[in-house]
Amino acid sequence: MKKWYVINTRPKKESQVEKLFQEGGFEIYNPKYIHEKKVKPFFNGYEFINFEYPEQYRTVKYTRGVKKVVGSGDRAVPIPAEIIKEIKAREVNGYIELEKYGEEPNTGDEIEVMEGPLKGFKGIFKKELSQQERVLVLLNYITYQGRIVVDKRKIKKIL
Repeated sequence: MKKWYVINTRPKKESQVEKLFQEGGFEIYNPKYIHEKKVKPFFNGYEFINFEYPEQYRTVKYTRGVKKVVGSGDRAVPIPAEIIKEIKAREVNGYIELEKYGEEPNTGDEIEVMEGPLKGFKGIFKKELSQQERVLVLLNYITYQGRIVVDKRKIKKIL
């Protein structure tokens, strides 16, 4: 019976290993995320693979780019399928989406800018502007009232 296992890959070989296993008909899961416009593996040097142990163990272990199958000695230790489901549930458009500063704000919520030159400014979340993760914020400071456009990942909802 097939189960999920973790494999440790050689440094920067995650994509190569993923491709080799896909070509070999294995179900492999290499979660990715986007950081500074670059796609990166979520778990550097580790991937999840679904295979039959012990029948396919040697094939997996000796695939180019694989350091080892995570386990105890030569015994692979399976992980629950629920873990894979939980990680996949965090994906948006195929990439892991992290809530950097907590939950996303809704229209009318008070927010604080957490990064950049406007760090520390507070305002009211107005709306999302585009697919580029930009939002419109209404600032209300002492004698200044205005609207700014901020990167969505740089704000935090104030509870």
